[in-house]
Amino acid sequence: MAFTAYHNITGSTGINIELIAPGEEVDAVKSITIANTHATADATVSLFIQNDPVTGTTSTFYMFKTVAIPSDTSLLLDNSNMLSFNNGEEGFGLYLTVGASDTLDVLIKV
Repeated sequence: MAFTAYHNITGSTGINIELIAPGEEVDAVKSITIANTHATADATVSLFIQNDPVTGTTSTFYMFKTVAIPSDTSLLLDNSNMLSFNNGEEGFGLYLTVGASDTLDVLIKV
């Protein structure tokens, strides 16, 4: 899968949405904007990195978990130190989990 910087997301509870797949070599994420495009409802969002080991145990590390983003509001993550992670061949991917009725736009700047 090739890296995609722009994502339109319609929620589905309990589903992890892959923003950056492991092995895409996208290590230098400068910022991520998550915009709640719903007119009236908060979005419940978790952002995390997770490895995809060939053998062994999966490791998950949350950047934030179950954060409520108010309707018509954006969350900007712009600390490149916080957003850097090993995305190499056996590294981590970046994932988002959202609630069932959430609608979001995600923009990733590398």
